[in-house]
Amino acid sequence: MTQQQKTIVVTRSSQGARSGVIQAFLARSCNILDALVSPIMFNTFKHAVCASLFAVTALTVAVPASAQPIPYPASFKTDMINVDGVKFYVRVGGRGPAVVLIHGFGDTGDMWTPLAVALAKGHRVVVPDLRGMGLSSKPEGGYDKKTQASDIRAILDKLGIDKADIVSHDIGTMVAYAYAASYPDKTAKLVVMDGPVPGIPPWEQIVRLPVLWHFDFGGKDVLRLVQGRERIYLDRFWNDFAGNPAKLDEGTRTHYAKLYARPGAMKAGFAQFQSIRKDTVDNAEFVKTKLTMPVLAVGGEKSFGASQAEQMRNAATNVTEVIIPDAGHWLMEEAPAATVKAVQSFLDPN
Repeated sequence: MTQQQKTIVVTRSSQGARSGVIQAFLARSCNILDALVSPIMFNTFKHAVCASLFAVTALTVAVPASAQPIPYPASFKTDMINVDGVKFYVRVGGRGPAVVLIHGFGDTGDMWTPLAVALAKGHRVVVPDLRGMGLSSKPEGGYDKKTQASDIRAILDKLGIDKADIVSHDIGTMVAYAYAASYPDKTAKLVVMDGPVPGIPPWEQIVRLPVLWHFDFGGKDVLRLVQGRERIYLDRFWNDFAGNPAKLDEGTRTHYAKLYARPGAMKAGFAQFQSIRKDTVDNAEFVKTKLTMPVLAVGGEKSFGASQAEQMRNAATNVTEVIIPDAGHWLMEEAPAATVKAVQSFLDPN
């Protein structure tokens, strides 16, 4: 085991890209995978494959009961903001420099409550549900991340916000990168948490991984397969990509499963992934000009880990790396205190 592999928590800045390929992560009890997969793979994918091999599936993981995700306080106001006929459910709270929190698949803007409340002490915090997700409306198209970046920009324009920090997780990182690349002068700082960005090396290796089967899960019968089984489908992601699936309690799972069972929600969720091919093409152009604003790349120790920063160094010149110990992909559910501290320290270093 190398010293780099032993690292649990890392925070460092880099001016310019670091050469070399991403180091292999620990296979642990899944050493058999070392004969099957490339060393460029992310730890999160090995973890998920191992979970499947050892039958750690949605049907076998017990989770503790809980009411629901932590609700936003009354100081946060909600609104439906219309952008070219698409209505976005948006939460806004706090005063100060603006920060936008962008969720991913498997949850909604409700995931951000602990971070939003902490940041609202010194920021104006904007938390939308993405196009087609949560309580936002569900149009037929526009799920490429460049279009969704323009959604975010339009929401900020309607709120009278010119420049903002952008914080993101999962496929939210794809939207956030497209936003920062499209509107660099309006992006103060960028935070990407545990989610690869299409088109940025080593994307071609990442996208071949069998565990990413859901990127191409489509076809005329896909909705019939999942309809009424949304909880089963989502449990697969919550369990396989978690460092500790029990951290996603029963109330949280029930809450999000109900939201994804709303009419059009799963269709929109599939469209988020089916648009990745276009995102790859768009980002191949974006990445020709590296981002120059400060970027924080956060990975769960049992998920992307240092690989989040490794990828972002191919797209940005000033990247700070943080690894959240003992956490998998679902950072806000698995390690909220450590994640909030990492983001706050980056956005407000003084």
